[in-house]
Amino acid sequence: MTNLKVPGTPPLGQAGDLDGDLATLRGDCTRMAGNWAAPTAASALPVSPSLIHGVTVPSTSARMLDGMSDYGD
Repeated sequence: MTNLKVPGTPPLGQAGDLDGDLATLRGDCTRMAGNWAAPTAASALPVSPSLIHGVTVPSTSARMLDGMSDYGD
């Protein structure tokens, strides 16, 4: 069984409420946003098929994808 009691005092509006509400979630996200830096945008350049090697696809997977209209047609 999991012990859901955490030492300390919960933030206002969360006493005894493990789920919280949308406003609480937004407040938590706003407070935590400064702890993580957004990654710099990496530009994805096309890769020549001749540079792609070492990838193997099992024949059963290839047949399954071939049978799917999104991939096989």
